Amino acid sequence: MSGYELQRINAFLAGFARRQAEHTADIPGGFAVFDDRFADSWSHNQVVVDRAGVDPADLPGLVDEVMGERPFRLVSVLDGAFGEACVDPFERAGYRHHTYLVMLHTGAVPADRATEGGRTAEDVELEAILAPLAARWRTLLAEAGYAVINMLVDRRRTRSRGATRVQVLGSRAENGEVAAWGDLYLEPTLGIAQVEDLMTAEAHLRRGHADAVLTTALRRAAAAGCGTRFLTADADDWPRHWYERRGFTSIGHSHGFQRT
Repeated sequence: MSGYELQRINAFLAGFARRQAEHTADIPGGFAVFDDRFADSWSHNQVVVDRAGVDPADLPGLVDEVMGERPFRLVSVLDGAFGEACVDPFERAGYRHHTYLVMLHTGAVPADRATEGGRTAEDVELEAILAPLAARWRTLLAEAGYAVINMLVDRRRTRSRGATRVQVLGSRAENGEVAAWGDLYLEPTLGIAQVEDLMTAEAHLRRGHADAVLTTALRRAAAAGCGTRFLTADADDWPRHWYERRGFTSIGHSHGFQRT
């Protein structure tokens, strides 16, 4: 079953990337996405390899050809097994390699009540999270200039094109500001939902706000008929364990290759 779920999830991820893009270009084994409005955004200008119909040794050259004069390279290989075969060719071409887990929600859907501490989450307008998102990026990327931070914030607007229903959920602090937030992407006709970019403002860490957002997202997904509820997590970072404690199970992995 996990293999079937992975195929469905990878097809969803590839489709999301295509729909979000300003324009695309097909290459053997995948496609490139571009958005000239966010020319410095790696995720908006990258190559997605979503099928294994290409020799891994040929991929670095194909990426260079389609990406042209852009000063960076990001390649996402969705199939875990095929991605393993790509590690050596990309590393020899100067790329750094990262592994990401595909985590499926296999636990029970949380009951419809507030989380511990009385936290709840609700729909919020994108504008409500722009200021706390910028502040969080400034903490995470202390050396980045304001132009980079503004780009990282503004690029979120493109996500509304990625899925049939895109919802921004937020948990508010006592003063009314959004303390934690995350995206929920729903494709009810396919029965698939993704939780993405769950983040907490630094001043509100470890107070249950992220739990409230995740819990609400899972309930919404289940109510929309999405039996496949998933997220992706860095294989080497701590959030994967936080998600495991909340009913997520790793069912596969994908690969990212980066070069400047």
